[in-house]
Amino acid sequence: MRAISVVIPACNAAATITATLRSEADIIGEILLVDDASTDGTAAVARQAAAERSLPLRVLPASCRDAGGARNVALAEAVHLWIYPIDADDLHLQGGLRLLLRQVEEQPKADMIVSAYRRRVNGQDRQIKVPNGYRAVCLANASAYAKGDIHSVAVGSVLESRSLIGETRFPVGLAYDMIRCSGRG
Repeated sequence: MRAISVVIPACNAAATITATLRSEADIIGEILLVDDASTDGTAAVARQAAAERSLPLRVLPASCRDAGGARNVALAEAVHLWIYPIDADDLHLQGGLRLLLRQVEEQPKADMIVSAYRRRVNGQDRQIKVPNGYRAVCLANASAYAKGDIHSVAVGSVLESRSLIGETRFPVGLAYDMIRCSGRG
């Protein structure tokens, strides 16, 4: 089964992208890496890592100059029912995508599944995190999000259906928090 479009904005992420691309290839329908004006060979490193793991990578060149705009480029190209956004310096938890997809199968009316993720900053592992405001009770999280009590989800922790996303797009002007890119602060 290949049901997921993975969305990755990337700017000068050559040092971290190989680790990010490690995942369960059999459930990923496509990986959309938006190479946002990188100058460090990010696209070439990603292509090599994807080829070694037989990952379905598409590199989309862009000059958005922000993470939100780059994610929007990928959303416009995504073809699968489920979208999984992750940053180019974060890691999937081992088996995490498979667990998210299993929840989709167990809850066929669900449009969003939220879990934990491993945060990386400047290529260094940080603790496993649950998005701010989320609790262990999954239904309560979805309800709180739908009511507007929780205003955001962290990329790398959510699987969203195309029908939930609809025409919604990420806000532009979101800075990359990894390696500094030219023209960014």
